[in-house]
Amino acid sequence: MADHQTHEQQHEQQRERQHTPDSGSGRAYWDDRYRGSERIWSGAANAVLVRETADLAPGRALDLGCGEGGDAIWLARRGWRVTGTDISGVALERAAAHAAGAGVADRVRWERHDLAESFPDGEFDLVCACFLHTVGEFPRERVLRTAAAAVAPGGVLLVAGHAGWAPWQDTAAMDELRRAVRFPTPEQVVAELELPEGAWEVLLAEEHERAQDMPDGTPGTRTDNAVKVRRLV
Repeated sequence: MADHQTHEQQHEQQRERQHTPDSGSGRAYWDDRYRGSERIWSGAANAVLVRETADLAPGRALDLGCGEGGDAIWLARRGWRVTGTDISGVALERAAAHAAGAGVADRVRWERHDLAESFPDGEFDLVCACFLHTVGEFPRERVLRTAAAAVAPGGVLLVAGHAGWAPWQDTAAMDELRRAVRFPTPEQVVAELELPEGAWEVLLAEEHERAQDMPDGTPGTRTDNAVKVRRLV
């Protein structure tokens, strides 16, 4: 468990620092970031994804910002046919290798997209967007509205995010970074989706706490939030 949390912290800290003015951006930036570490993700699925999709009947799923494939592979193991997308080709190569190792390569399609510029084609019974936080220019609200439009009737959109910075990131040195990142509340996420009245059902919109060790190994907690909506028509 401690090793899983350490990898998760590394991924979250790196994701939250993306697109800073002095660190570069785009595909080349993220490819370089992934090449700088043998593994960023732990390989385990996000807990909120596991909790909120475990009772769904398998169908077609889309994983936005799939990284090295942990969520997509978990879904594929449960019978879903998954499209995993990420901005980094390096991450997608690793994801494909992990899927092959897990015996689900035939159930996952990997596509490279900068979601600010392109989006996978098709309709899906589940679209998940876990921790799509960025620093700087990224049209997160527009991307999530596009994600909602890709949900088939009867399908589900799951959006998971952080409620704020983790305690170990609360330092004066991060003031500029902190100002550059927006952490919307669940209610704000629902409002920004601009869901047509009567066409969607809000199943979940709340904050929750989860255990997560701090970098020095001290037990800690982090507040996240989740929005789960079902398309009715």
